[in-house]
Amino acid sequence: MKKILVTGGAGFVGSHLCERLAQDKNTQVYSLDNYFTGSEDNHVPNVTYIKGSSQNIDSLIDFVPDMIYHLGEYSRVEQSFDDIEKVLEFNKSGTYAVLEFVRKHKCKLLYAGSSTKFGDSGENADASPYAWSKSTNTQLVKNYGKWFGIDYAITYFYNVYGPREIKNGKYATLIALFNRKMKNGEVLTVVSPGTQLRNFTHINDTVDALMLIGEHGHGDEYGIGSPEGYSILDVAKMFGGEIELLPERKGNRMVAQVMDAKTRELGWKPKVHLSEYIDYCRSQNWEV
Repeated sequence: MKKILVTGGAGFVGSHLCERLAQDKNTQVYSLDNYFTGSEDNHVPNVTYIKGSSQNIDSLIDFVPDMIYHLGEYSRVEQSFDDIEKVLEFNKSGTYAVLEFVRKHKCKLLYAGSSTKFGDSGENADASPYAWSKSTNTQLVKNYGKWFGIDYAITYFYNVYGPREIKNGKYATLIALFNRKMKNGEVLTVVSPGTQLRNFTHINDTVDALMLIGEHGHGDEYGIGSPEGYSILDVAKMFGGEIELLPERKGNRMVAQVMDAKTRELGWKPKVHLSEYIDYCRSQNWEV
């Protein structure tokens, strides 16, 4: 029986990954989550949930996984300026502990990097505490491969959207936020200049890629991004609500290069289009 551990398994991406992994009756799936942004509402059947921080992985996990999907990190750009302590705790100390656990037990690691590393031709890899933490962590993972021979694969998410996104509060993600605002008849707020481009990628396509990379991927540069880039203003117009521009914020990149060649070599191809998802949300009266 294969054992797989997902850090951040009660979060948006992690819960969908756990759900897919648990469909294999020959796999035992475990989630380690501190529930900072994760929720018990995201729990799915046939998964064992362990509450705690990645920093304490060595004391909390009393078995040797065949593989670890390390998704459990702080993951907001603009908010990270106010949350530096959490960025250091979750992303630096937590990931170091996971790497040491992997080195000790010789399990494969899939690390979820961030496409902010590629923002504006790589010039803004340290434009925010979050971007800096993710960029330096990917280098640390690669160094652990070089120094200690760990088996790893590094993926890069591009604005993942779909069911179970965070809709409320300061950690809400854009598509879920617009969906909620449309439901409530509120103005769609867009951070200036609004022309910043994003490659929104559906959660089902993201999980498809994670499954392939977990099984067959080795090394760096497994981008998981839709080739369709939209400006934030374009997305707001697709929703169709009233739009209000907010002042520009620190750390906001203008473009992000999609580095998905290695992922596509594994047979991955995104299937869901953002416009189709928005149309679906509209057909459900924004009750998604």
